[in-house]
Amino acid sequence: MAHESFEDQEAADVLNKFYVAIKVDREERPDIDSVYMSVCQALTGSGGWPLTIIMTPEQKPFYVGTYLPKYSKWGSAGLLDVLTSIRKLWENEKHKLLEAGDEITGYLNKEEAAVNHEGREPERGLFLSAANQLTRSFDKKWGGFGRAPKFPMPHNLLFLLRHHYFEKNKDVLLAAEKTLKQMYRGGIYDHIGGGFSRYSTDEKWLVPHFEKMLYDNALLLYAYTEAFAITGDDLYTKVSRGIIRYIRDVLTDEQGGFYCGQDADSEGVEGKFYTFGKKEIKQVLNGDADEFCDWFGISEEGNFEGKNIPNLIDNENYGAGSEKLEDLCKKLYDYRITRTSLHTDDKILTSWNGLMIGALAKSYEVLGDAWCLEAAKNAQAFMEKNLTSEKGRLFIRYKEGQAVHDGQLDDYAFYAFGLLELYEASFDIKYLNIAAEISEKMLELFFDEDQGGFYMYAHDRDKLISRPKEVYDGALPSGNSVAAYVISRLYHLTGKIKWQNVLEKQVSYLTQEVEKSPANYCFSLLAFQSILYPSTEIVCVSAEGSILEEIQILQRSRKPDVSMILKTPQNEAALSEAAPFTADYPIPPAGNNYYVCRNGACMKPVEGMDELRKVLESL
Repeated sequence: MAHESFEDQEAADVLNKFYVAIKVDREERPDIDSVYMSVCQALTGSGGWPLTIIMTPEQKPFYVGTYLPKYSKWGSAGLLDVLTSIRKLWENEKHKLLEAGDEITGYLNKEEAAVNHEGREPERGLFLSAANQLTRSFDKKWGGFGRAPKFPMPHNLLFLLRHHYFEKNKDVLLAAEKTLKQMYRGGIYDHIGGGFSRYSTDEKWLVPHFEKMLYDNALLLYAYTEAFAITGDDLYTKVSRGIIRYIRDVLTDEQGGFYCGQDADSEGVEGKFYTFGKKEIKQVLNGDADEFCDWFGISEEGNFEGKNIPNLIDNENYGAGSEKLEDLCKKLYDYRITRTSLHTDDKILTSWNGLMIGALAKSYEVLGDAWCLEAAKNAQAFMEKNLTSEKGRLFIRYKEGQAVHDGQLDDYAFYAFGLLELYEASFDIKYLNIAAEISEKMLELFFDEDQGGFYMYAHDRDKLISRPKEVYDGALPSGNSVAAYVISRLYHLTGKIKWQNVLEKQVSYLTQEVEKSPANYCFSLLAFQSILYPSTEIVCVSAEGSILEEIQILQRSRKPDVSMILKTPQNEAALSEAAPFTADYPIPPAGNNYYVCRNGACMKPVEGMDELRKVLESL
């Protein structure tokens, strides 16, 4: 539509003469997108992009459409016809359009006001309901859920992994692992350069929409890392390191932040950057070409528009690989980046960067890759310097030296999520304190004290025709679900009752939404899991003043229901303020003491990893 209508001179002349045309980037103003997408769904029964709204100067919409060709055809209204008809109505029967705008706006606000979240507590039955919904739609042959197009939905996979961990449910583990492995085998994973594309257009993950996004790769990195932590399957480390390599080589800004992603098209052709002819591969790899082609399913006829998407779908040995094949992939990668180029969207978004900080911190914990921790710290420093105001408020986006737009719920929730992961990876109390500060600001700006739930935009910022609370976990988890998860983590790490009080109100708000269709709220379910299953906090009190090797070993094997805190002579005072319950644990004259706390009750300290393991195994 951008090429057909908005960049057309005739259409532009009509727009510029009779209308004020505003193009909204949904990544930079998700609140506007959310409000008017709700209008589209209310009026048409569905949504989608591109979204076309015509409204009064008071923001009240009276026309909504999605794709509009320049001219009317095949039963679809054309942009020029719509613009002409509405201009005539505005000139001759303006009152009808104003009345329609009032009616639509009134309906939208009435629907939101009618939602009454009475106090409800979640039950474990929600987990079983969600697991059953997901396994019923599970594709046993190719992995994934439902039919094509297939989206990775990593937070759904995270829920299934944790549901298996808590309930020992082999069916959900099978669904999660089959999906993780099949996605890797398919073309949605870039076997040459690492990282995942946005989604697969077919059922077996072969042909992707070739666009790569930061948030997809952040959430997938977190999911693959957790899959390794729970199962011990080394394949997941290989995939994780492929994502890390892509982020490091392509999406990391020299100042430390992470770019949004890369387009699907090269020279106007989708997928051109990623696909190869067999003859082309032979010219690059010479005598090693046959081995490469056999491994990655390369043929003369190709598997995508006469070209080849490297994949492992028919390779039963897909988990093996070799250093030689890795070298051949590197050689083809070096050739690929000289053959053509991709546009990189170099916006740096607070919310997406928060997710990647969390994923890299998690990866450092589990995999031990030093670059991950360093990159997470650098990104956090970048955000503190460039995306945080003097008053501690966040901006949405940074580009070309300028930070713009007031941060919204996702920015605060996702950033706090990343900070908490960074704290548990580094044990630097600074990150725990900043996470608490960001969460305090999130409560101040967005929280509904009466009914619970967080509004999408702040109470003191631009007023739109409605103020939504988004809960549904779509391609991205909702700000409300991540906020609940963050508050739960803060309560477990600090023991402060104020976080428990907020958590109770937030979970009560979420419960009535989640009950409608649990499988659509998997990140909320992660928060529910953290409060409905027993939790364990390990406080390591160390005389050494540094993270010892045994503590790092403990990090590598940390399970989803375990939080860790490190107390040393250097951080004793700051930690006692951030997590007051730790003040009662004295630092030993030498070595380490481990205090294991289960559901708020702490046991006698033990010394050494062997004793600690015995205590953990007995829980």
